[in-house]
Amino acid sequence: MRQATYKILVVDDEPDVEPLVLQRMRRDIRRHKYEFVFAQNGIEALDVLNRDEDIDMVISDINMPQMDGLTLLGQIAEVKPDIRSIIVSAYGDMQNIRTAMNRGAFDFVTKPLDFGDLRLTIERTLRHLEEWREALASRDKLVALQNELDVASSIQQSILPTSFPQGENYQVFANMEPARNVGGDFFDVVNLENDRIGLAIADVSDKGVPAALFMMSSRTWMKGAAIGNPEPGEVLEEVNSLLHEGNEAQMFVTALYAVYIPETGEFTYASGGHDAPLLIRPDGSSELLPLTGGIALGIIPWFEYGQNTVTLNPGETIVLYTDGVTEAMNSEGEQFGVERMREVFANSAPKDSSEATRTIFDAVSAFADGAAQSDDITCLTLCRSETPA
Repeated sequence: MRQATYKILVVDDEPDVEPLVLQRMRRDIRRHKYEFVFAQNGIEALDVLNRDEDIDMVISDINMPQMDGLTLLGQIAEVKPDIRSIIVSAYGDMQNIRTAMNRGAFDFVTKPLDFGDLRLTIERTLRHLEEWREALASRDKLVALQNELDVASSIQQSILPTSFPQGENYQVFANMEPARNVGGDFFDVVNLENDRIGLAIADVSDKGVPAALFMMSSRTWMKGAAIGNPEPGEVLEEVNSLLHEGNEAQMFVTALYAVYIPETGEFTYASGGHDAPLLIRPDGSSELLPLTGGIALGIIPWFEYGQNTVTLNPGETIVLYTDGVTEAMNSEGEQFGVERMREVFANSAPKDSSEATRTIFDAVSAFADGAAQSDDITCLTLCRSETPA
């Protein structure tokens, strides 16, 4: 990302928002990373946007006098289509969140504001904005499809989390290595109410730019449904129905979504046609957790997704992965497979989630031994520590 200061317009009619933002973001302001300007409603915001060409991002509340945030989003698309918007919504207000996304919002945060989550959302949005600006600057120079795929791959990577939650007795880590052409793998980690953690991993059918775009829609709906619903099965049901609407290309996505409770070690998950999670014990033994009978998302509306719950004991690790791991091939056409993944930890269980993820990627790379990568390789791991970190 560029080093210049990003200018962010905050639109909210509550009088305490401006001093709160300036106080909580003061370090970034002092470092000239961000500059904030403020408006109290949509009309004032449009006036600022018309006068100031340097606005990079808008963070807007929904409920405001004179012009609300949803109306403002529609106006921004006409006034400054190349900036990015984050909407601030009441917790679980999926109807307004859907409307906001349809009107061009890139992401959302919920009230009361969690400034840690807000900061991560701002950074992710600005990374996406920079990739988009680079794509616009390069479009006249693109001479081959591969250039377009490289740009799409960068945009795809920019929305993935780069920092992960951890507590006294757990860690989360994830990574994705895209194939040469863009694909549809993604992962996400969502901070939920009552210190719960939402974990998602998914793989969109097909490859290329259409898959990357479908992936971005899937990720947005998944996050929105997770914020408003505590049950993983019901989250997949909602995302499935949303993806089915207008899915003329008949694309689909396999997904696994889970909710983890650090205090108890309870891990509840639902699978939509995705690979079974791998549970690794402290002695290196492992097992695949039961699947929950769900089908891939986007195919059949109103499908009921089951869920299953296990309790992680101290020292146990859960590995979520896409088929880019198990179906990675060497030069002789052999697949890496689930059993090789289990053997990786047979003699030495991972000490933390970062080590678990790195170990899998290293094992797949050694197995492929230079053979061309045909699919995205994605892995998300959750480790419950034997002793507090």
